[in-house]
Amino acid sequence: MTSTPIVPVSEPRIRLTTMAHGGGCASKIPPGELEDVVSALSGQQYEQVIVGLEDGDDAAAVRIDGDTAVLSTADFFTPVVDDPFDWGRIAAANALSDIYAMGGEPVVAINLVGWPRGVLSFDLLREVLAGGLAVARQAGVPVIGGHSVDDPEPKYGMAVTGTAHPDRLLRNDAAAAGLPITLTKPLGVGLLNNRHKVTGEVSAAAIETMTTLNRDAARAALAAGARAATDVTGFGLLGHLFKMGRASGVGAVIDRAAVPLVEGAAEALRDGYVSGGTRRNLDWVREHVRAGAGITEDDLLLLTDAQTSGGLLVIGEVPGYPIIGQTVEGSGIEVR
Repeated sequence: MTSTPIVPVSEPRIRLTTMAHGGGCASKIPPGELEDVVSALSGQQYEQVIVGLEDGDDAAAVRIDGDTAVLSTADFFTPVVDDPFDWGRIAAANALSDIYAMGGEPVVAINLVGWPRGVLSFDLLREVLAGGLAVARQAGVPVIGGHSVDDPEPKYGMAVTGTAHPDRLLRNDAAAAGLPITLTKPLGVGLLNNRHKVTGEVSAAAIETMTTLNRDAARAALAAGARAATDVTGFGLLGHLFKMGRASGVGAVIDRAAVPLVEGAAEALRDGYVSGGTRRNLDWVREHVRAGAGITEDDLLLLTDAQTSGGLLVIGEVPGYPIIGQTVEGSGIEVR
């Protein structure tokens, strides 16, 4: 009697987004809680530090000489998409963005990895690292070394070092009243990422947005004479704008209809794919926001949507990018 040969069946790949409680920058510690924690580090006085902890800017800036400041930042997060290569690309673009948001150019990056080595294969990790390297190469940045730990939740990101001229930094405390507000990427990737986590549906538009470097936007902002900017990530547009206005002593008016959206974001909002991080963002900033006639709760949720690798929020007009409002005397944010 002959036996039928057993043909091995390959195991289905684990969906990375199911391995974490939250995805991407939506997994950040809420802004109010984070500010309470990092207050323990306040009071440091070093003459060479140009930008430190005080206003929660995107990167630290330390003066080396009259023409050079070194910028330093780190950013990592849990899987925001299921494809490991795309996750790596998104995480790298997001980490590099902090340097661009300060008006700098990245010089070198190192990887930061948490990996459940008994659950996920190292082949998947290689794909994640390859994705990060691909975006770093696009930016012209070497990725040299890093640090890894055995972690029940997968995490990936980078620590990035860059340089800038000390007098040409883009800072979140340098906004002045009476200037237009420019946004260089559309909103809504948080909604689409949450839909992806729940349903597995991939948004090519969201991935395209998240893997696009903020390099060209930052250079255009500097060329246009901008002095104040930040990138829109886990605290949402209103959260990051509030932090900038508070640091600079100005208020802002946002034209909801002028804010661009990623394709499919409005539908994801309609269908209820709002992350817990987004709701916490709105809870934190709500008391500082005045909603005009016709502005709904959904509008505010969209404007606090937790972005991952979002665009730059620039005070000043940047040619080629939409103006979504203006800064004003006073404090807080009005949404019209």
